[in-house]
Amino acid sequence: QVQLTESGGGLVQAGGSLRLSCAASGRTIDSAAMVWFRQLPAAERELVAAISWSGSRTYYKGPAKGRATISRDNAKNMVYLQMNRLKPEDTAVYFCAARETVNPEDFYEYARSYSNWGQGTQVVVSS
Repeated sequence: QVQLTESGGGLVQAGGSLRLSCAASGRTIDSAAMVWFRQLPAAERELVAAISWSGSRTYYKGPAKGRATISRDNAKNMVYLQMNRLKPEDTAVYFCAARETVNPEDFYEYARSYSNWGQGTQVVVSS
């Protein structure tokens, strides 16, 4: 089973940028769809971005769409989420997750589809 470790969160002013990183260990992620979810207090996890294991297909959802970019480096076993023009409502814990897929272009939109999760990284955006 792959272990995932997020980093890169922190306190940032509105309008700023952050690059979140997700490091995988234990096994490679080169056949896994990778996603970033976020979770606000007392709320369910919501999808921010997804990327297929080929890297050729990406998907964005929610308020961060248009301001987020997901990318991956399979050689380094890393996945990234670049967040720009941050807003206070982006304040959340950000999680990465992985799921192996047969089809290199597949990913899954719902949190229940993923069993491999990191511990999350906190992002706080001040106004």
